Amino acid sequence: MSTDEGDFLRRWSRRKREAALKTPVEKAVETNPGDLPSIDSLTFDSDFSAFLRANVEESVKRAALKKLLHDPRFNVMDGLDTYIDDYTLNEGIPEEMLKTLEHARSTLFPPQAEGAAPEETAKAEASEAKTETDEKDGDPRQDA
Repeated sequence: MSTDEGDFLRRWSRRKREAALKTPVEKAVETNPGDLPSIDSLTFDSDFSAFLRANVEESVKRAALKKLLHDPRFNVMDGLDTYIDDYTLNEGIPEEMLKTLEHARSTLFPPQAEGAAPEETAKAEASEAKTETDEKDGDPRQDA
């Protein structure tokens, strides 16, 4: 770094002022609203690039893009919209399924005896399961 340019901030400020004095080519070409085609005459195949330049008024830009995007070709479902259905409508559970659920509940969770405590029932079921597995294994000496 040379010392004649000064420190970083002075050099940056000087370069910023020089860049502001230069006019870019795009800013030199001014677009008059008369040079743009009428928005009503635009079709899908029209060239919209003139409306997208930086010096075109924002409302004119929006009107041209609105005209382009109202074409029916932009209103096609692509099949990727998987969540467009109304999932708030509930059909309810069919009667056959309710019967199978009730059967599964009674099979998987049998009703407890009225006099037995839940802890005792759980211990009894655990001991029954252990004796069933011991009987299935065959030789209990191999398990030890």
